[in-house]
Amino acid sequence: MSKPKSPPLDDVSKAIIAELQEDGRRSYAAIGKAVGLSEAAVRQRVQRLVDSGVMQVVAVTDPTEIGFARQAMIGIRATGELEPIADALAEFTEVDYVVITAGSFDLLAEVVAESDEHLLEIISRRIRTIPGVLSTETLLYLKLRKQTYSWGVR
Repeated sequence: MSKPKSPPLDDVSKAIIAELQEDGRRSYAAIGKAVGLSEAAVRQRVQRLVDSGVMQVVAVTDPTEIGFARQAMIGIRATGELEPIADALAEFTEVDYVVITAGSFDLLAEVVAESDEHLLEIISRRIRTIPGVLSTETLLYLKLRKQTYSWGVR
């Protein structure tokens, strides 16, 4: 199920996003000063951007540092329509990223698990039982070297 396309962003909204990508804790007053709006206007813009799904403001963590022993990317080969499979994967609380791809895999799903046993349960009893899933390939993360979301706006 795809969401409706958001209207194009104006330069002020792009500037607000850039400010938050640089520092997600930056105050609305500081952002307003940088982009030429009042604190209230920035607050309203940020809320619209969040409500429309254009952005999220979240704390990004290294899962292994907060009690999750395993993180993995699961490559999935499938048959039939891919969207229902992607939607099923997106429902799993352990899955934090799902994309439909072109190439060796039809979908990729990033999984965060508490243990090897938990990861095995997610793959064997849940992902592989989704109708249309033909096979999976698990790529275990050994060490997180870079995770950033500051690619800017166009």
